[in-house]
Amino acid sequence: PAAGAVVSFYGVVRDHSALGPTTRLDYEAYTPMAERVLRQIASEARVRWALARVAVLHRVGALAVGEISVAIGVASEHRKEAFAACAFIIDQIKLRAPIWKREVGEDGGYWVGGDSQGGRA
Repeated sequence: PAAGAVVSFYGVVRDHSALGPTTRLDYEAYTPMAERVLRQIASEARVRWALARVAVLHRVGALAVGEISVAIGVASEHRKEAFAACAFIIDQIKLRAPIWKREVGEDGGYWVGGDSQGGRA
């Protein structure tokens, strides 16, 4: 009842990347550790911005263009804190969570951050 702001963020699969057209994304995770890291990030945000509620969900598996891969919801007393917390959470997920993304296009697939050649395989 004290929360005057609710901010949500949805990461959606795009039809392109820096390497060209994308038909889907494949996500894999080390689930036990990923769940711990997501909870830790949410807890850090809750303390840092005195949030009323935080929810974080990241999907795994093959996701088609237009599907949601990650969802974040934050409730706080004021909007500034809610927006800041939401941005912090997605940035920390990308930095710390053991979740890996493979971009798949017409020319094959590429593990983002995992291919030292920087091309489709």
